[in-house]
Amino acid sequence: MDKHARIYVAGHRGLVGSAIVRNLEAKGYTNILKRTHAELDLTDDKATDAFFAEHKPEYVFLAAAKVGGIVANNTYPAEFIRDNLAIQNSVIHSAWKHGVKRLLFLGSSCIYPKLAPQPMKEEHLLTGSLEPTNRPYALAKIAGIEMCWSYNRQYGTQYLAAMPTNLYGPGDNYHPQNSHVIPALLRKFHEAKQSNQPTVTVWGSGTPRREFLYSDDMADACVYLMNLPQDQYQALLGSDESKTGRFEPPLINVGVGEDVTIKALAELVKQTVGYEGNIEFDTTKPDGTPRKLMDVTRLTSAGWKSQTNLQEGLFQVYKDFLVDQ
Repeated sequence: MDKHARIYVAGHRGLVGSAIVRNLEAKGYTNILKRTHAELDLTDDKATDAFFAEHKPEYVFLAAAKVGGIVANNTYPAEFIRDNLAIQNSVIHSAWKHGVKRLLFLGSSCIYPKLAPQPMKEEHLLTGSLEPTNRPYALAKIAGIEMCWSYNRQYGTQYLAAMPTNLYGPGDNYHPQNSHVIPALLRKFHEAKQSNQPTVTVWGSGTPRREFLYSDDMADACVYLMNLPQDQYQALLGSDESKTGRFEPPLINVGVGEDVTIKALAELVKQTVGYEGNIEFDTTKPDGTPRKLMDVTRLTSAGWKSQTNLQEGLFQVYKDFLVDQ
């Protein structure tokens, strides 16, 4: 990507989108297109088309999405599938219509089957049933991958889908009901410390294993992928299965390649916050998928590896959390 190329970051206020903007600006990109939801509703295909027609972005990072944890996914399943499908449809179609050179569609590790082999490889897509608690969101993201694949096959576009593992970082959502596990735990332990609560209750058994990637590392991977030389980038775009007989979606996992138990994570958050009470696990609450570890062989083979370990990342996000208190 040329430093003056028109780059549209859809969802620039979100956890990943804001990190992508920071990364681009730090690398000297000068023409970053940003629109808030109030300025541009990406579920409105006419408004999205008008934006692309006027500004002609050359590169698109599609980080806009309706996201949330287990509670949010269980409470608002209709919105999770409806809004995400609408956003993807309008942005990907407008990107093709107005000649975008490369598009990076951001999904989630929940696209893989609930009981997928570990670590999860890109080829495990569509090989089993999904985790029910986030199936509407996962199906929307799978549809986005298929849409990128279909447009590549039919129109010769260069749309790549990047599937991050669980993300955390500056500007995360700390809502008590709608946040993901790390911000939810940080808030819980912080409030328990402030009010001298003797115990903190964590949902589930504590035995599921999860992988966590710092959002600034995710952003760096995204910008790295969009800057790959043409032959390397093209190799990630999959193949036309009807011609090759091979199941090769335009998909790449983005993660760290190692995981921790929720119990170990809770202990690490407790240590980071400086909480001195006890941790209890509420086993009446759902655990979700037993394990979600990404196979990042494709990504490391392309030359990228994460730099921020979990302890360092938690320290940084807790500092960020305290600033907003």
